[in-house]
Amino acid sequence: MALLSVPLAELRARTSLKWRTYDPDVLPLWVAEMDARIQPEVARTVVAACERGDTGYPHGTAYAEAYAAMAERRWGWTVSAPRQIRRAGDVMNSILAVLQATTAEGDSVVINPPVYPPFRAVVSGYRRRIVEAPLTTEGRLDPAALEAAFSGQDAPTAYLLCSPHNPNGTVHTAAELEAVMALANRHGVQVIVDEIHAPLVAPGVQFVPLLTVPGGERAISVTSAGKAWNLAAFKAGLVIAGAEATAVLAQLPPLAQGSSGHFANLAHTTALVECQDWVDELRTEIAANKVLLAERLAARLPALSYRPTDGTYLAWVDCSPLGLADPATTFRERGRVAFSPGVMFAGTHDQWVRINLACSPEVVVEAVDRMVAALPR
Repeated sequence: MALLSVPLAELRARTSLKWRTYDPDVLPLWVAEMDARIQPEVARTVVAACERGDTGYPHGTAYAEAYAAMAERRWGWTVSAPRQIRRAGDVMNSILAVLQATTAEGDSVVINPPVYPPFRAVVSGYRRRIVEAPLTTEGRLDPAALEAAFSGQDAPTAYLLCSPHNPNGTVHTAAELEAVMALANRHGVQVIVDEIHAPLVAPGVQFVPLLTVPGGERAISVTSAGKAWNLAAFKAGLVIAGAEATAVLAQLPPLAQGSSGHFANLAHTTALVECQDWVDELRTEIAANKVLLAERLAARLPALSYRPTDGTYLAWVDCSPLGLADPATTFRERGRVAFSPGVMFAGTHDQWVRINLACSPEVVVEAVDRMVAALPR
């Protein structure tokens, strides 16, 4: 049975953010939660811990070691656990911890809009300034924009990179990442990369960990099994230092490593050790859903063009040909289907929507039908 085949009636019984934010008749394809059941192996691990009363504090380096083993097997990346890896909270709190260790209040931090909205919050909300280096019109990293940002009057001390990129699903190439590190290292900018979507690339596509490219030994990666295995309820993550950046680990705020829970570490470790086949099946289903979305939009909304990208389970769709003042609001209020508004990712992208495709093919079809129904007659 397909992983993304959970009946809507069962999904609507869930009490998480995705299923409780909007009215019950709204089809939610917005926040990055999957319509999949928990992996049986993870469920057994957590239930067994409950049954033995194993409800204390996290201990040991099993999570880090499990990640290192996956990195070696999946990407050919040899990373030393635990020397280069520290247990931490979720990815955004881990990014905050690294920013606190490597920047000061008033410093500038570079981001690449359109980008995951919490990137803005973690910078501006903690008294750092945002410098933008927008993606190209093709949705790729722009070396010229990065050079201008790194050498500008704001003199940034850090750069938050999203890899693969959220919302558009771009998977950065080794050459692109090497160019990024050359620029950053030349200007003395600390690169912090969010690689939470790393396992979620299309079959046949190779993800390149930033720390494996020349110059990447000075970067910091922040990641978690929470996204690829749909374990957001179990908050845990990892901070991984390049071989020449391990001093940053000692500078992390005192409580950063205590911000994950015991159950979360158990769940994530089990996912990494026992559920690799699960995520590989998921990648196949997501790739098929991207093709399906492209086909359905071409058939029912031919004014829109969507090209499946290689990373994440998210689709980034330009709705400006429809002539709507606010596409996301129109689709939600008139079509009863909820997407993430593009303006959340960049002020220049108010005509875009981000669509969560970690759902059944039937839901993808229904979502497009509801988009059509939302349009003025």
